[in-house]
Amino acid sequence: MKTVVVSIEGMMSVCDGLGVEKRLSTHPGIRCVEANFLSGTATVEYDKTKMSLADVKKLVAECGYHCAGEHVPEHIVKPSDPPHDHSGAHDVKPKAVQPQLVKEAPPAPGPSEAREHVRHEMAGMGGQAAMAHEMGHGEGMSMEAMVKDMQRRFIVALVFAIPVFIYSPLFTQVFQIQAPLPFGVSNELLSFFLASPAVLYGGWVFYVGAWRALKNRVLNMAVLVSLSVLGGYLFSVGATFFFESEVFYEAASLLLVFVLFGHLMEMRARAGTSQAIRTLMNLAPPKATVIRDGQQIELPTSEVLVGDIVLIRPGDKIPVDGVVIEGSSDVDESMITGESVPVKKSVEDEVIGATINKTGSFKFRATKVGRDTALAQIVKLVQEAQNSKAPSQRLADRASQWLVIAAIVASLATFFVWYGIALEPLVFATTLAITVIVIACPDALGLATPTAVMVGTGLGALNGILYKNAVALEEAGKINAVILDKTGTLTLGQPKVVEIVTAKDGLSESEILRFVASVEQGSEHPLAQAILEKAREKGASLSKVTNFDAIPGHGISAVVDGRRILIGNRKLMRDRQIAITEVDSQAAVLQGAGRTVIMAGIDGRLEGAFAVADAVRPTSREAVKRLTSMGIQVAMLTGDNRATAERIATELGIKTVFADVLPGDKAAKVQELQTQGKKVAMVGDGINDGPALAQADVGIAIGAGTDVAMETADVVLTRSDPLDVAKVVLLSRATRRKMQQNLWWAAGYNMIAFPIAAGILYPAIGLILRPEIAAIAMSGSSLVVALNALSLKRVKVKELVPMSAEVLPEETAPPQDSKPGRHVHVGA
Repeated sequence: MKTVVVSIEGMMSVCDGLGVEKRLSTHPGIRCVEANFLSGTATVEYDKTKMSLADVKKLVAECGYHCAGEHVPEHIVKPSDPPHDHSGAHDVKPKAVQPQLVKEAPPAPGPSEAREHVRHEMAGMGGQAAMAHEMGHGEGMSMEAMVKDMQRRFIVALVFAIPVFIYSPLFTQVFQIQAPLPFGVSNELLSFFLASPAVLYGGWVFYVGAWRALKNRVLNMAVLVSLSVLGGYLFSVGATFFFESEVFYEAASLLLVFVLFGHLMEMRARAGTSQAIRTLMNLAPPKATVIRDGQQIELPTSEVLVGDIVLIRPGDKIPVDGVVIEGSSDVDESMITGESVPVKKSVEDEVIGATINKTGSFKFRATKVGRDTALAQIVKLVQEAQNSKAPSQRLADRASQWLVIAAIVASLATFFVWYGIALEPLVFATTLAITVIVIACPDALGLATPTAVMVGTGLGALNGILYKNAVALEEAGKINAVILDKTGTLTLGQPKVVEIVTAKDGLSESEILRFVASVEQGSEHPLAQAILEKAREKGASLSKVTNFDAIPGHGISAVVDGRRILIGNRKLMRDRQIAITEVDSQAAVLQGAGRTVIMAGIDGRLEGAFAVADAVRPTSREAVKRLTSMGIQVAMLTGDNRATAERIATELGIKTVFADVLPGDKAAKVQELQTQGKKVAMVGDGINDGPALAQADVGIAIGAGTDVAMETADVVLTRSDPLDVAKVVLLSRATRRKMQQNLWWAAGYNMIAFPIAAGILYPAIGLILRPEIAAIAMSGSSLVVALNALSLKRVKVKELVPMSAEVLPEETAPPQDSKPGRHVHVGA
């Protein structure tokens, strides 16, 4: 099986995506399809032995849309789409998107380079970049051009709708003014000539969209708009030329004006939901400087090959992933990992494509190019997450289909009741029937979840939080227990000197550190490296070592500056008859607290001891505090003994500890909390946490760096910062809350709007809604959903501000006076 994200141009509503899914899913070679009209893409999983990407593109064309191929970052992935046939798309043959070259630009991009970046960005942006010609938009339009096209249609419709309204019976009745009729033509005939351009040109995108939807056996907003606008227009045409009746060209024209305006606003808001993915798509530089045969060559980034030597100057963006072979510099990796502090890079260090070099120059060998780069993997992961559907979204999609059917049935019933039973005039009954169709808003229901998912996953990606799918995004907001693996998650995963004790009336701490570090400077043992790192932190000046002697299993001895140094455990000190000082008792206390102790004897006297432990990450305590404040039970899981586990738990404020747990038993500990009714998230580094990550309701892989394709994790954190776990919950809860708000709004709007549009209040208070007003309400409903989702951008993920009432409901906060005791679980 192969999974690709393809660009689909021409989808204009939620139900268009359903049509693509329905049509493609019938093919025996396709296992799964998830389409997203907001991003203009679809995730397709197909059997490579039965079909190819060319077949996928052909199937999309048969649905009436244009598939421009895989949706990839244009700068780093060279287009390699096979030829395809567009015969199914109304015989329109869109031009293949061609990569555009950019002129060499200085390190600091200017306006011209920014425009070139936009062109590159739009070339690969699918539905965000272009609408198909069949929709009435120009072929290959960018989103900006498409908005301008919609503006033109709106302006044309508005210009013609105003005089139609002025000559309408409604205007005459309300304002008591009868506009003069030119050339002696009738009011109806003049309105026909004025309304026709507005209805035909302005509404063309909806008519084509409706035809395509019916062809794919789905019902969408375009069907309702077409029924209402064309219904009113054709009825008026009939009344003008074939039978006697009142006309309402003004209703059809103004209705279309308001629908176009609402759709225009929705498009602008919709573009904001995919801002994050567009940012990611445009991160890579368009060109790279490669050294081949001793010559510097500037070529498109997509043409860089594995093994190429790439030259990076100050201010350059790194084009692809690789390993530094010459030089050093500081690199800003915030756009990929979310880490704000520049990272020092020197020989043999890895560099990530799309990150920014700060000061120095260096050369690196390309190790991953094209779709194998970290950026391409992240983009694909985010796209798949945005295209995936949470259970609530699938329910909303089905409901939106039934809503269209309900609107049509309710419209017919409204006409029958008012005309056939209440014996109201034909125009009155027809007006209310059209109003019922117009006011129904399946798009608000269908947009409720995907808009929030788009913004949430995009915001997460920009902060180093990668959700694998919409289900993970939704489920992470429900968790009430988090298990954190100690090593590599809460701790740095490497030994650090956490304390140095010295004898009274003896050498100073700095002197002892200098002597011991001098002896250890040639060793690669982790404990020796911890002492050397401490010496570097203190700025110790190391001396030459003589008479070095390794004592297997016990320690080492050497001479430094004429003084005999003995380093090792307590047994070595006793065997060599080192004079014991109060350091010995202090070392025993440190060992009892779970620390590894290294003793130092100098000239036959025990002068000091080094306590070495797996150091706690700087943000671990704050992460535990934040998670606890969110009402989440925090547990630590470790294979360490009970003493060590308790020490770290006390330091971090963790109440629940699983100690002495073997790697194979981690999943059982997750299950233990689940049996207590907890929604559990497991956080680990992914090395031996696979079964536990899979067992958890939400598996979170921390410290993934550029390896974002971890199979068992639902959420991938690119940094090794446990505080990001709190950010996952913060963002997921905020997103889930927006989903719920949108769904309640969409459902409530339609439940209230239908009866009012059908005229239920007319007998009591004489209130009826005209189609134009219904169009405003319908468009406004979709706009409210989109804008509410966009408000997610106000969630300050980077700063992780205190939880607001919007994100942390009051009932989830822990009681202020609750002080649960620690529970230590010792594994078998």
